[in-house]
Amino acid sequence: MSDTKNGSAGLWLYERNDGVVIEAFQRGEFDYLEGAQEVNEADFFRALAGRQLLTKLAASYPTPRQKQEVPLWVYLASDISMRFHGEHHYHALPYVIRVGGLVQAFGPEMGQKVRHPETGDVTLSCEGFNDKNEYDRETPCDQDTVRKLARTTPAEALERWFNESVVGLFKQHHAFDGEGLFIGDATYLFVPDNPKYEGSSRLLFDEDGHPVDSQELTPEQRARCQWRRCYKLVSLLRTNRAAEFFLYGGLRVLPGKDHESPVLYQMVRDFVGYHGRGVMQRLILDRGFIDGAEIGHCKKELGVDVLIPVKSNMDIYKDVVGLAQGGLLQFQPYAAAAAAPVAAAAPVHVPERIRKREAARQKTLAARKAAAAAQVAAPAPVAAKTVRPRRRAGRARAAAAAAAPAAKPQRIRSEIAVVPDLETFSTCPVPVHALVNREQYDDGHYEYWVLLDTAPIADPKAKRQEYGLRVTIEERHRQTKCFSDLAAFTSRALNLVVHQVVFVLLTYSLLQWYLLRQGRKDLTRQTRPRVLERLQPTQTVILLYYKNYVAYLTPLQHQELVLRLSAAARKKILAKTRRLRRQLAQVFTKPRPL
Repeated sequence: MSDTKNGSAGLWLYERNDGVVIEAFQRGEFDYLEGAQEVNEADFFRALAGRQLLTKLAASYPTPRQKQEVPLWVYLASDISMRFHGEHHYHALPYVIRVGGLVQAFGPEMGQKVRHPETGDVTLSCEGFNDKNEYDRETPCDQDTVRKLARTTPAEALERWFNESVVGLFKQHHAFDGEGLFIGDATYLFVPDNPKYEGSSRLLFDEDGHPVDSQELTPEQRARCQWRRCYKLVSLLRTNRAAEFFLYGGLRVLPGKDHESPVLYQMVRDFVGYHGRGVMQRLILDRGFIDGAEIGHCKKELGVDVLIPVKSNMDIYKDVVGLAQGGLLQFQPYAAAAAAPVAAAAPVHVPERIRKREAARQKTLAARKAAAAAQVAAPAPVAAKTVRPRRRAGRARAAAAAAAPAAKPQRIRSEIAVVPDLETFSTCPVPVHALVNREQYDDGHYEYWVLLDTAPIADPKAKRQEYGLRVTIEERHRQTKCFSDLAAFTSRALNLVVHQVVFVLLTYSLLQWYLLRQGRKDLTRQTRPRVLERLQPTQTVILLYYKNYVAYLTPLQHQELVLRLSAAARKKILAKTRRLRRQLAQVFTKPRPL
């Protein structure tokens, strides 16, 4: 471990080695001891530190500071810890550090648990990185330090750092597989209608949340719309065809009025230019990104095949649908692949009384079903006297039936057909291949929608299933907005707005990487609160530190170890324990006033 003063601290990392620490403890040697709960946030940060991700991120971070009072890896870890807990207010940093696993991950060099001399509450005592504090430190770095560095980091530089260094780090650690599949999309980030939100736009949105032009609306339509202030997030999401993980591969935050299409294609060019050809091989987009020249450029110059739907007013759409309506295409049925049901594990042993109770329950259910079937099959009793309904009531029922809306047609069949090597997309310099989708409804009418692909379509069913992955990025939008408060900005400064977006998506991607590393693919689709619920503390442990090693002992293991010590070892441990108690009792000499 290096010196912790003057900002020169390296990354503290204690290697778990129960054997080495226990052997030293049996000789009467240890450095520190504390009780803790196994918090998976601590394991999350240990995983980042063990692969040197924090130090590598810090080495490339675009800090505007010439002098580093606090090591950048501590700043990044503190900011990531806030987003891990869904917190964006910097004044909450001390509470996040106190209850989270950041300090536990890096051991007593980062902080120690002590009792506050005024309140008696258990808090933290941190050595810090300089001698400028007037009060005792309760966090590794002050919340104001984190906030000011975030505010002074330029938004453009921070986006470039994420798109280049962060994504490059995922690539370096083999988080990207060989499929090279990316999904591009844009979403609005709504903020209060305050013009002081730097770089925001005020737009008119319809009932479905789509921007509209007020000049093209009737007064009735305009009355159902509302003006909203917003930013726009354009992002690239990395996944695979099984949708087993989701890593952000690029982002840009724009004013809400800016069009997303040229920005996304520039992001694709920058991605390939920085990370090389072959990392991105497949790009799935929405119809809002239709641009023939850009699609051709992706195919010819960047080696990226694009899968995208076409708009119904385009000539290429009219051409292929005309072929379908003329009976010139050979359609095949399409059925979406159903998810395999998860079979419940059968109990190994079922007690006799439970088997009898279940048999009786099944017998009762069978009797009820038989009685219901017999009642349905029995003829209706003949009424002794037929009562003619009143004419007024009959008219009322007829009027109600006429006023009731017609039932919405239900889709009964899906079919697909392929039209290869189309060159009628005049603005696209490469041939495209069309996947024509025909939906048949129970009232007899058909609806068509068309996908264009720059790659040949060998398996039409697999191609349509592949396009079904596009909604996964919309689900990421929903999760980060609803469960990570992506757009709940605590400042109107553009630098802090972009900083919040970047660190929320960075934390989300790091958590995905961690879950993959732990073999927990079952959690990668879950929301952040659900993941944290599943990764709750498991048990209370005793952390025993010796040099650069740490042992994890249960309370009973530690008690047994102490009781079996030799007299010489017990004497040495008693002396060291008393010294530690005196030191911890004296660390808070200048507590911060309440």
